[in-house]
Amino acid sequence: MKLASVDQFRDAMDNSKTVWEEVSGGLDIMRIGNTEMPSRAYVGRFNFKGTDQGKRVGELSGGERGRLHLAKLLQVGGNVLLLDEPTNDLDIETLRALENALLEFPGCAMVISHDRWFLDRIATHILDYQDEGKVEFFEGNFTEYEEYKKRTLGADALEPKRIKYKRIAK
Repeated sequence: MKLASVDQFRDAMDNSKTVWEEVSGGLDIMRIGNTEMPSRAYVGRFNFKGTDQGKRVGELSGGERGRLHLAKLLQVGGNVLLLDEPTNDLDIETLRALENALLEFPGCAMVISHDRWFLDRIATHILDYQDEGKVEFFEGNFTEYEEYKKRTLGADALEPKRIKYKRIAK
């Protein structure tokens, strides 16, 4: 198992490097999983074309930083992805690219997201962490899970409730 992850803060990049340098490490040919390809072509797949590859990381917008993180994540070639709020700050084009990449990804992706529409598009299973340490496993997307909860627990089950968390003892 090879784990790859991106957190919602996306801070682990060198702001002084260019987009191309950050992804390629300055190499003209790079390895993506088991494949070698021209580094500029790979960076271009994430909509960094032409002069955009020469932008400094520190000058990127939130959506551009998101695309850059995705490029770095998918370069690693892990078979398990951990994505914490991956849709934050993404433009529509990048969001669609992420959805398609996840739908084609041959491994397992564990996604933490408040974006219900995104979860409906990409989720095949739901792990719902509930109060009292209970975890519910459901096979299906988010809408199907909500329908299941409504059928089994009643419409009131979908209403948000304040939960009192137990203190962690040392």
